[in-house]
Amino acid sequence: SLLTYFYMPPEDASARAMFPNFIPSLMFAGLTLLGVVGFGGRLFDAFIDPFIANLSDKTASCFGKRRVFMAAAAIPLAAFSYLIFRPITEGSSATNAAWLAATVGGFYVAFAAYVIPYSALISELGHVAKDRLRISTTVSVAWALGFLIGNLTPALQGFFEKNGDASVFAFQKTVGLLAVIALVFLLIPVFFLNEKRYAAQAVAPENFLKSLDLVFKNAPFRAFALSYLLYWLAMTFIQSGIIFYVTVLFQMDKSSATLFGVVSFFMSFLFYPFLPKLEKGFSKKRLLLAAFAVLLVIFGILLLPFGGIVRFWLMAILATFPLATFGILPNIIVADIVHQNERRTGKNAAGMFFAVTAFMMKVGISLANLIFPSLLVFGKSVENPMGVRLAVVAAVVFCAAGFWVFSQYDERAVLEN
Repeated sequence: SLLTYFYMPPEDASARAMFPNFIPSLMFAGLTLLGVVGFGGRLFDAFIDPFIANLSDKTASCFGKRRVFMAAAAIPLAAFSYLIFRPITEGSSATNAAWLAATVGGFYVAFAAYVIPYSALISELGHVAKDRLRISTTVSVAWALGFLIGNLTPALQGFFEKNGDASVFAFQKTVGLLAVIALVFLLIPVFFLNEKRYAAQAVAPENFLKSLDLVFKNAPFRAFALSYLLYWLAMTFIQSGIIFYVTVLFQMDKSSATLFGVVSFFMSFLFYPFLPKLEKGFSKKRLLLAAFAVLLVIFGILLLPFGGIVRFWLMAILATFPLATFGILPNIIVADIVHQNERRTGKNAAGMFFAVTAFMMKVGISLANLIFPSLLVFGKSVENPMGVRLAVVAAVVFCAAGFWVFSQYDERAVLEN
């Protein structure tokens, strides 16, 4: 989310960027170098997910088949999340571009090695539907708190700047501090989760291709997975663009991006106790379709002509429902499909199902990272906001497509089998 902010920052009224230019401003078939690096990193990550999932599914370890991967990946994941924002040379250079590509690649390898086995634990610790709902809700709360802490970056950067630090150093100090905090939390399940006692430890015998084929033969999962890709395409336009929407479209200070995260995420917690009750009355499918519809409204608000502060608060309040819904229900849907598939085929492929889900998410994010910077070329200042507005229009299209695709999801087939 911060790659574009640091390497292609917003400009002030005099067209002066927040940070110096560290990588060449090259274009490849209309795409920026930053967009290509971001897209390539996410795409690389997406393709290694199934391989790591298959290795984890087939692993037999006294330490735990999932925890052994998480232990190996925790320190590299935290380290690369900081090194990405430490260019080797001052000023724009090909060396910095190569370093960025290498550190982004290293980050995503570590990310996949930690997150894919971790996600598989949702279905392996949740032996019944009620437990899976509780686990997914708790994971969503933790994710939201982590995302909220990450969104403190502009505010912390501003704090360090007021205390005399240069903008680049203030930003890097902030990212380094957050990386250390992240490492502590990454290591908690490594040391304290008794996987052998509480999680299902069946080893999947299938090789990579057979395991992948098993996943894609599941028709309800195919519909869910494609809609999930489109959701993340749209959602990344919010995550990557919030600083641009705040500073360019709303003409507010960059620290308001942190305020947006605080308000929307804290208010989304209000929905958490009610989602299980809503799910019983409306079903997971209807709730996710409603969340897609609310996202469409949010992007529509960005295109309205009236005051920035009014639109800011409307977006922050409305974002609470889709954030809560997409934060909890997708993991439950995948876990339900895992158990339905195991009942139907007798085969355990939890890691692969969650890996393909992550694959779709990362392809969506990769495409957004490719498209978003390229649209900003058309204008990312208050005087010329055309690129930012085009990004909003693109997000509307992706969100509408996601709504239609998920409407094809056969929830009854998952729950009845």
